[in-house]
Amino acid sequence: MKKFLIKTMGCKSNQFEGQIIEKKLIDDGFEKVSAIKDANYYILNSCTVTQNTDKEVLYLLRNAKHINPNIKTILTGCLAQVDKESLAQHSYIDYLLGNDDKFQIGEFLDKNERIMVTDIMDIGSFNQQVLSDTSKTRINIKVQDGCDSRCSYCIIPFARGKSRSADLNFITTQINSYADSGFNEVILTGIHIGQWGTDFNKTFLDLIKAIENDTSIPRYRIGSLNPTEITPDVLNCLQNSKKFCPHFHLSLQSACNKTLISMNRFYSVHNFLKQIDYIYENFDNPFLGSDIIAGFAGETNEDFEITVKNLRQSKLSKIHTFPYSLRKNTFAENMSGHLPDIVKEYRANIIKSISKKKHSEFLNNNIGTTQEVLIEKNTDKITGKLKGLSKNYINVIIDEDLPIEVINANHNVIRKVKLERVEGDKIYGKFSN
Repeated sequence: MKKFLIKTMGCKSNQFEGQIIEKKLIDDGFEKVSAIKDANYYILNSCTVTQNTDKEVLYLLRNAKHINPNIKTILTGCLAQVDKESLAQHSYIDYLLGNDDKFQIGEFLDKNERIMVTDIMDIGSFNQQVLSDTSKTRINIKVQDGCDSRCSYCIIPFARGKSRSADLNFITTQINSYADSGFNEVILTGIHIGQWGTDFNKTFLDLIKAIENDTSIPRYRIGSLNPTEITPDVLNCLQNSKKFCPHFHLSLQSACNKTLISMNRFYSVHNFLKQIDYIYENFDNPFLGSDIIAGFAGETNEDFEITVKNLRQSKLSKIHTFPYSLRKNTFAENMSGHLPDIVKEYRANIIKSISKKKHSEFLNNNIGTTQEVLIEKNTDKITGKLKGLSKNYINVIIDEDLPIEVINANHNVIRKVKLERVEGDKIYGKFSN
């Protein structure tokens, strides 16, 4: 029996693909194990969004060989796609597969080859893969891959290729299949889902209208969107939806116009702050997340202070931030004004403190409200109580001692819960009749 262990890094799209790889290998007769020492193959489905990520990839592969010298290491994913020549020189990497080749690992190993990395820019169609994992309460559906933008800091278009969209009928059929299987919520994922449909004259609005009108799923969430992609028509559709979870993630990257221009981002701080205000005023306790890069090349102290001021004044609920990381072959690689790591880390920590305060305020603003919570299939590991996720992205623990038959009857059920107290990043509440 061929035994494998797989680790997936990075975004939800990569996590989705890691699950597909796992399923395909099992279907091909491989056995999944939980320890490197017991595996014949160690598969690392990699990310390459930062230099630290790249370093972690190499460490994990070296460590696998250290623990089990006989193991065969297989590196796939984004790092394998963009740096195959350099990676091929490492003795602790046995096989390299690109992003569109990763689903063929079983067949690839039978060919006795070492490298299979297709030119990602030559791929013009979406690789439609179906996930049927019923162990989760919510399920991801990948609707798009690649990116046609060229933000100056970003390596992802070179790792993922041109924007490619899943067929609309494929998406609605899969969502209905998930609903028929008992799922109550799907999450739309992709590399740049706001570009869905641009390759066949459709728009993101067409996608969400189809989910509204042609699927039976009770709830859906959308992944990260650029501010320019949340048009008035999109907002109007979402406002009138009974299925949409008011959970927005805005890919802002900076709150300073000068920095946005150097990042090759096509919107102004004034406009996206107005958009945040509009969302906050027109949706019921919406969760508003964002991404911010700290210490981009050329970002002065004054530029950073503008970002800090605007973030503090915004109605964001949480901010995911990370220090800028130089990526080879991006436009920003040759820009002037690259900052020392210590400065970038310092700025990132300031934004993290702003995020912590804002998320605490968001949670406390929800105390006393009654929310629709999708109860998880698994209970909370610490308390043993029921837990779930509200439509507006709050982790909720049901603060009641319930008999086992009631606990079992509420798994994967949407219940109204009155939120009563905050503890850390979770809220405790009780069922509301």
